[in-house]
Parts: sequence; C-alpha cells; structure tokens
Amino acid sequence: MAELLFFSLPLPSPFLPKLNQKNPFNSPRFSPRCSLTTATQKATRPAVPWGCEIESLESASNLQQWLSDSGLPEQKMGIQRVDVGERGLVALKNVRKGEKLLFVPPSLVITADSEWMSKEVGEIMRKNSVPDWPLLATYLISEASLDKKSKWNSYISALPRQPYSLLYWTRSELDAFLVASPIRERAIQRTNDVTDTYKDLRVRIFSKYPDLFPEEVYNMDTFLWSFGILFSRMVRLPSMDEKVALVPWADMLNHSSEVETFLDYDKSSQGIVFTTDRPYQPGEQVFISYGKKSNGELLLSYGFVPKEGSNPNDSVDFKLSLNKNDECYNEKLNALKKYNLSECERFPLQIKGWPVEMMAYAYLVVSPPSLTNRFEQMAAAASNKNSGKGGINYPEIEEETLQFILDSCESSISKYTKFLEGQGGSSDLISLNPKQADRRLLLKQLAKDLCISERRILYRTQYILRRRLREMRSGELKALKLFNGLRNLFNK
Repeated sequence: MAELLFFSLPLPSPFLPKLNQKNPFNSPRFSPRCSLTTATQKATRPAVPWGCEIESLESASNLQQWLSDSGLPEQKMGIQRVDVGERGLVALKNVRKGEKLLFVPPSLVITADSEWMSKEVGEIMRKNSVPDWPLLATYLISEASLDKKSKWNSYISALPRQPYSLLYWTRSELDAFLVASPIRERAIQRTNDVTDTYKDLRVRIFSKYPDLFPEEVYNMDTFLWSFGILFSRMVRLPSMDEKVALVPWADMLNHSSEVETFLDYDKSSQGIVFTTDRPYQPGEQVFISYGKKSNGELLLSYGFVPKEGSNPNDSVDFKLSLNKNDECYNEKLNALKKYNLSECERFPLQIKGWPVEMMAYAYLVVSPPSLTNRFEQMAAAASNKNSGKGGINYPEIEEETLQFILDSCESSISKYTKFLEGQGGSSDLISLNPKQADRRLLLKQLAKDLCISERRILYRTQYILRRRLREMRSGELKALKLFNGLRNLFNK
C-alpha cells in the first residue's frame, strides 16, 4: 500500500528567518554567497561604478592581502577558480572534521554599529531610526561612493558589480522565464519591497538633505545593487546578540547542500568561524551551508540552481484556494481569517511528501455544509495551531480531498510542461547583440533547471496521490462486492 507522506511545517531557525511582510528588511536571511557565470555580468539593468565587472581573482587576492594586513589570522584556505561558483575558498592544507576555520575579527565585520566615514550621513540615518536592512544598504552605498577613502574599499572592490539574484532580472525576463514557477511572485514582491524602501528613504530622508544624499549616488540602481549584496551575503550571528552582518572573506565560501555548517561568533577565539563537518584535502573546495533552502530560494537570492536531485531541501510552493462558488465560502473564509490565513495559501511540497497543514487546508476546501462545525478546527490545523498532536483526519471526505489536491497538482504540472516544451527555439535571440544573447540563454537555462526540479517534485506527488486513490477505490469496490454478495445471500 502506498504511504501518504506528511511532515510538519518547520519552525524558523536562527539562520532561516522569514521576511516580515510589513517591513521585509527588518528580518535578515542567512546568506553567504555563491557566484554564477561570467555570462551574467552584462545585465540589462545599469551597473554601478564600483565593485568588479568580473569576479576576478585579482580583486579577491587584494581583499585577502588587506584583511591580513588588518588582523585576519593566517588562513588554511585560499581563493581560487573553482568548478562550483567560479571562485571559492580551497583548502591549502589538510583540514580535519570538526576544525574551526576563518577567525575573522569583529573589527573586519560590517554591522549596523559600524562606523561611517561620512559621519553626518550616519548620524542622520541613526537619528531617523532606520532599520538594519535599509541602514546597511545605505551604508554600503555611502562607503562605496568614497572609493579609496573608505576603510572598506578593498572589500567593496571585490564585490560583484551586479549581484547574482533575481533582483537583477527585469520584469519581462521574470514573466517570460519563470511563468510556471511560484518563485516569480516572490521575485516580483522582493523587487517591489526594495523599490518601496528606497522611495520611502528618499521622501523621508534623502530629499531633505540633498547635499549629503545626492541622487546620482543614492538612487534606485545603487539600492538594487546594495540590497542584492545583502540578500546574497548577509548572515545572522546568534552569538553576537543575533546581529546581522557582512563578513568579508567568509562570503567567498560557496554553498553545498551536503554540509550543515554555518557561520557564528566564537567567544573563545573572538572571531567569526565555522566548524567543518567533513575533512578536506589540499586543493578541495571548502563549502558552507546557506541554509535549508529550496532551489527556487537559492535562485532568488544567489542566482544559481543546484543540479537536479542534489538538494535534499528542495521544495516547490503549492497553491490551494477556496472555491468562491462554494455555498460555504464565507464561513470557510472567516475560519481561515481567524488564524491569519487567506482564501489562497501556498504550502511546500517536497519529494518526501507534503505538510499536514496542507492536508488540513484541503479538507476545509472540499468540506460540505454538514461539516460546518468543523471548519474552525480545520483552519486551526492548517495554521499549525491545532491543539491536538499530529494532523486531523476526516475519512468521509478523504477521497474527495486527495482528488482535489491531485487536480491542483496536475494543473501545475501542465504549466511547467508547457513552458519547458516551448524552450527549444532561439528565434527570440536574433535581434539581440552577442552579450545580450548570452545573458538571455543563461537565464533561460537557469529557469529551465528550476522548472525541471520543481516539476520533478510535482510528478512524485502526482504518483503518490494516484496510487493512494487507486487503492482506496479498489478497496471500496471490494467492499461493495462483498456487501452485494451478502445481500443476495440473505435474499435467497
């Protein structure tokens, strides 16, 4: 018998906080970085005048020299070109499992408490109680604009001029290439959040001090750059009072889903470290985890998609909605609102199954009027606030519920298939110059890789649902035959 697989929605870890919907830049996301390919360097969005055009080893070597001169201890890792991530940190000596590496001193870490070279700018930002995310975004722009006058010039010179995140995809590119993936909506929302944050800062602060915040320096393009850097490199340090920070050198580490080691402040050595969970031989690239993120989340913030099937944390957001023609629509919606849920919700599907909260939501969607007194219990379970242990179960509507989920699943699969089958031609590249064509081909490949990985999860879900429904209906048929046989027996 096919097993229906369920899991509970995970609680946010210190490295994986959720964005605050009211102020998305009050909540940090764990993010060192991973580079993409040089084909993305020429984007359709304007490039900022600082950072490196191509993530060169020269700029990284200059950064390492500056860090060493500024107090970074001798390292067991060096910067090199690598197969995964274009450039990364490679072991120079044997590294043991459980060994601490990096030891970046707090004086070389950028936080909201860092000193501003433009003291007046810093005082105005702090006077207006600007939250950490927009504060640090503005700080980066301020220090970058000072060039060699800034303490952080060597670090900023080693940053990509165009960060590898979906912030640097245009709206038309998002619409064309991510039409089937739910990550498109999150990318659009993120861009809108950055835009709204910049507009708010311009109205409340920048426009009042035009000499300190000239628009040729503090503008939408530079804020997209700085927020792109934050999304792809910011870390939260639990042992430093949960501070969010940029950690130079540490952000050269690339991601692997096969490791589970994170950055944190080590009180004994008084530095930012990570502890290896596997040994490394000289010449091997050393990895860190960017958190338990799906392929879509990795593309959203870092601009890469892991190889299909290599990410055990991969998932796809699966949308379920109330039927507005349901005679109990209002009662169901009121029950959902009581638990801060809406008429349309997304749940993470994984290869191993789906969350119990999704099943509860689906129960509510298909429930008949006779179960009105159960609507609130279903909504509570869908919000993970059910007082009972485990999920809820309604055998009388389970078949209809599973069929509803299957129909939604197959509808999503058809969208992915339509997109993937339409990606074979290259006629849309004819009018583009070579660099634009290279970029467009790269974005199409990233989108294709993401869609294949997400559709793979949906196919697995489809298989489980079909098998379970087949077994249920087969069992019902056997029961019906047995019932009819007994009735015929008694009628003789």
